[in-house]
Amino acid sequence: MTPAEVSLLILVVAVGLFVWNRLPVGLVAIFTALSLWATGLLSVEEALGGFGDPVVVFIAALFVVSEGIDSAGVTSWAGQALLNLVGDRPRLLTVTVMVLSAVASALISLNGATAALIPLVVVVAARMGSEAAHLLMPMVFAGSAGSLLVLTGSPINIVVSDASQGAGAGGFGYFSFAIVGLPLLLGTIVIGVLLAPRLVPARNASRPTADLGGYAGTVAEYYELRDGFYRLRVRDGSPLVGLPVAELPGRVPHGVSVMGTQAGLDAPVQVPTSLAVGDRLIVSGSAADVTSFAVDAALAVAMQPVTADGGSLISREMGAVEVVVPPRSPLVGEEVFPGMARGPELVILAVRRLGRDLGPRPTKLADGDSLLLHGSWAAVDALTQDHHVLVVTSPDLVRRQAAPLGTKAATALAVLAGMVVLLALGLVPPAIAGLGAGAAMVLFRVVSVQQAYRSVSWQTVVLIGGMIPLSTAIQQTGAADQMATVLLDVVGVGRPLLLLVVLFGVTAVLGQFVSNTATVLIVLPVVVAAAGEAHVSVQPFLMMLAVAGASSFLTPVATPGNMMILGPGGYRFGDYWRLGLPILIYWLLVTVVVVPLVWPW
Repeated sequence: MTPAEVSLLILVVAVGLFVWNRLPVGLVAIFTALSLWATGLLSVEEALGGFGDPVVVFIAALFVVSEGIDSAGVTSWAGQALLNLVGDRPRLLTVTVMVLSAVASALISLNGATAALIPLVVVVAARMGSEAAHLLMPMVFAGSAGSLLVLTGSPINIVVSDASQGAGAGGFGYFSFAIVGLPLLLGTIVIGVLLAPRLVPARNASRPTADLGGYAGTVAEYYELRDGFYRLRVRDGSPLVGLPVAELPGRVPHGVSVMGTQAGLDAPVQVPTSLAVGDRLIVSGSAADVTSFAVDAALAVAMQPVTADGGSLISREMGAVEVVVPPRSPLVGEEVFPGMARGPELVILAVRRLGRDLGPRPTKLADGDSLLLHGSWAAVDALTQDHHVLVVTSPDLVRRQAAPLGTKAATALAVLAGMVVLLALGLVPPAIAGLGAGAAMVLFRVVSVQQAYRSVSWQTVVLIGGMIPLSTAIQQTGAADQMATVLLDVVGVGRPLLLLVVLFGVTAVLGQFVSNTATVLIVLPVVVAAAGEAHVSVQPFLMMLAVAGASSFLTPVATPGNMMILGPGGYRFGDYWRLGLPILIYWLLVTVVVVPLVWPW
């Protein structure tokens, strides 16, 4: 077999494995790269070079930037603010959701936008009496259009821009994609608003999505945080210094009750025999009575009540978390009480056993007891790694949905704006801009180092890194030229528009079953070679490739975003094409009309 035939055989096997969908796509990509080396088509450096390609580095960095924007609460805040303006108008709600999805996808990727918006959309739909199925599918399809608004909206955009640069036609500008992306988005919105209620079946979700927007009020009511408590710190010069704890109830005024005392902030709790400077008194009572007592006894107020209105339970700096004591936990048998500190940054607000509040008295913990803890977000997040308790609801999800804009929101937006400016003006290569922005997110503590590593979709990184060498091999062996010649023989010379339509169809159909990024990397060398054989500019064909690669509307397996809404929307495999086919046809028409006008042959 000739090298060209071997490369095409590897291509066919890779596509078959993608369609078979029994192996992870990243594993298929690795096998592809290894096969190119084993058959002698590429050297070791070439077969593994895709993993160090600037495109791969840029895409990995974008995941970190996206995580920073999302974890700072920007996505949820923007979504809630916009949806609050909609009111009881279903069509306006659909338009708002689709616009929000498009903008979020342009900024933080389609998958990130979909993950952030699903809970919000499901809850708003339920409150308005609308069908979530009529919102979620248009939302994801609009997100696909939004990925074509800016260069960084999708890995596909970066790949085709890099290919255009490599072909000598120059890369696409940061906002060049918006020329075709805006009409695609507008048409997608119109089709979604008019046809989704008619074409998309409404079914019950397979698994309801949790609404954490009212988390503060919900847990505050469940744990009966009505009167709350004060934590008072004994200061130097207080008349209570040296007072035996047993005599303390007789020294507090009427209207103030002592719930407990604590010496320092270590756990387990240390109950002093006599009060010293720095000890804490946990008391309840009216604000006036407690304030008067604190002034007379020279006590500092270390913590004010957290009550059922939930207003002080969750903020930009402070969070709350429910935990359950598991069997065999070292905490079983430990004596605790509401107001007791667990270390310097966590305070127990309430304890319940078998659904009943245990009240303010000291209680020895038993397995199955639930506690509501309050403290800094860092301390709350750390509980997810504490094997002594089971966290009921992810603090990260609570912070993103229930907390106002995070303390790092302004920093995250500034980093994003800086990256956009660098990319829009072309001051540095995209990989440098993305890598610098990702590093800044970590440096300014918008995300932690561990969070940055977790945010990267390594499946996407490995997929692109493993498939780039296949594109290289198809080009170097002449297989791309052979495929382009066959296409031109079928289409005919001098008919670039028909060639554009054929390549769009091939890419769109393949992209319904194979990862759209993998599809683009597979078709890319054929597109470049076909443009060269036809002696026309490669840019209109590459822009077509970006559009066709994003048009994954007919199956749930086409993109992770489509899969994410499958359960919450109650969809079946055959539901997607009903709305997706009209949108796909519209996208083809826009491509045929707009692309050749802006990027001539």
